[in-house]
Amino acid sequence: MMSATSTLALTHFVTLADSFDKDKVTPGVLGFIVFAVIGGAVWLLMKSMNKHMKKVDFEEQPEGGEAGGTASAAQAPEPKTG
Repeated sequence: MMSATSTLALTHFVTLADSFDKDKVTPGVLGFIVFAVIGGAVWLLMKSMNKHMKKVDFEEQPEGGEAGGTASAAQAPEPKTG
């Protein structure tokens, strides 16, 4: 059973729905707020990523391991046979 307030609210919504022009629907203020929040979040993520990327060391290790490979092989213990 519907109360008087819900019946009154539904009649107002029905009349508002009839007054809208279905060809001129726009996102409105809520669409702008959502778009602005998403834009702000992307800006903050890019700023954070830039800060983290500055911390990364891009120097490559020498290929072939001439200096590093012989040192690690000299320090490795020999396997026991027995």
